[in-house]
Amino acid sequence: MNKHFLRSLLACVLLLAGCAKKTKIYSSDEAMKEFTPSYFDFEYLSAKARVAMEEENGKTTRGTLNLRAKRDSIIWFSISPGLGIEAARGMITREDIKVIDRINNKDINLTFDQFQNTYGLKLSLDLFQNVLFANIPYGVSYRDRLIRVGKTFELTQRRDGITYESVIGVQHGKVTELTTASRFHKGKLSASYPEFEDLDGQPYAYKILLKLLMENASSDVQSTLVNLEFNKVELQDTPLSFPYNF
Repeated sequence: MNKHFLRSLLACVLLLAGCAKKTKIYSSDEAMKEFTPSYFDFEYLSAKARVAMEEENGKTTRGTLNLRAKRDSIIWFSISPGLGIEAARGMITREDIKVIDRINNKDINLTFDQFQNTYGLKLSLDLFQNVLFANIPYGVSYRDRLIRVGKTFELTQRRDGITYESVIGVQHGKVTELTTASRFHKGKLSASYPEFEDLDGQPYAYKILLKLLMENASSDVQSTLVNLEFNKVELQDTPLSFPYNF
């Protein structure tokens, strides 16, 4: 599969405070008592979004992303650039990432370790899920750094050689900005969530801006920007299908 296309494709699954800030640093106990992150709760979800992907060479692709998910189990997606043509279909589980490129008649099937070794970016089903729903990357523990900055919390977490920097809004408990960095690889992920709306009583990020930095075969780093704007999101209790094969 063309690596430019793969970077853009995976970024889809995977997408600001402006006032003056006054920092107040709390002890761990004080910060933990005040910090109440919000985790998006669902059993099954289906969604549709407009997507615009801009690669480092200036190429821009626009289309429609169809998404289905079962909490903590699977994320399924389909991308159509227009005219009813399905360009690709993919599935992320706890074990691996699978993508079928229909246009080029190619596919991939990588474990997350294989993906990290190939593209220099550490991913997992949990991270995909948390990025999509603006959750903090990991549950907070006393080894993390947590400070209050105005109307936000700033959270630094280190797991398995990766540093996760999150900004969380006090008013809704959702991540508004996220960046990752690795000690051993060049790949990075950043996400920004400019606004939230109510979805069945929960804050939901209908707009997501993602940036992926991924290594290529020559170990150079190339970037892809992805703008997602959801126009339909439905929560369901009844099981959904996740058809992978065409």
